[in-house]
Amino acid sequence: MTDAILGDLLGARPVARRRVEGGYTPADRSVVTLDDGRSAFVKQATNDLTAGWLRDEHRMYAAIQATYMPRMLGWHDSDRPILILEDLNAASWPPPWTDARVASVLTTLHDVASTPPPPWLPGARDSGFLERGWRYVADDPGPLLRTGIVSDAWLAAALPTLIAASDACLLDGHELLHLDVRSDNICFRADGSALLVDWNLAVVGNARLDTAFWLPTLVGEGGPMPEAILPNGAPEAAFVSGFFAARAGQPPIPGAPAIRPLQLAQLRQALPWACRALGLPRIPG
Repeated sequence: MTDAILGDLLGARPVARRRVEGGYTPADRSVVTLDDGRSAFVKQATNDLTAGWLRDEHRMYAAIQATYMPRMLGWHDSDRPILILEDLNAASWPPPWTDARVASVLTTLHDVASTPPPPWLPGARDSGFLERGWRYVADDPGPLLRTGIVSDAWLAAALPTLIAASDACLLDGHELLHLDVRSDNICFRADGSALLVDWNLAVVGNARLDTAFWLPTLVGEGGPMPEAILPNGAPEAAFVSGFFAARAGQPPIPGAPAIRPLQLAQLRQALPWACRALGLPRIPG
């Protein structure tokens, strides 16, 4: 990215740039300091995949200006688009989790679900993101078994129950969903209000899905048990665990090697939740 483009978009000259490490996609991330004292977070695509994700994310920021989203400061479309957002360096990122932080996220998820979604957003069932689950594992159990998280015998016995419960999970609805609610996509302003970042997967559907997909990382980081947050959540537990079971053992994604380990970590929390909710035998470990 060039300083001239950033200067035109932000109305001030960049004088310093700090690369931001982390993230699970190969987009280039940095914080730039401007000659008028402001700073901004800059995300630029590095390949065609991240270019598509950035365009999807920009479309959401352009359509919805909400307090639970970072402010968009600029956008430059090209073969490697640039999205500029407010610098959230002063925000707090979890963990740790407190009762107040958990309550703040639940309030934010309610606000998201109450927001009229853009008419062009796909439905959760039709987005293509959620299509693989326990039926996919049943057709090819090898990748999951190679993770070592379950045995062949355990999986064969549990699959009918997991498939039936997952099939019963309600995906359809009329609410706006972020669909990628994890601790690394959540931060808190000084007043304690929660923000969600990375909006490229947003869909329309059943709001319980956003809460359900948050719970594996929440409990994995010392937060409440899923049952305390989402009562009667057996269908969601089965669906979420199936989502991660179908992906965690797959080959690494080119340019994004951290995603499979993340999915495996989420599966290690989601599958015990499903076992408890469905009365299945505990998985080893």
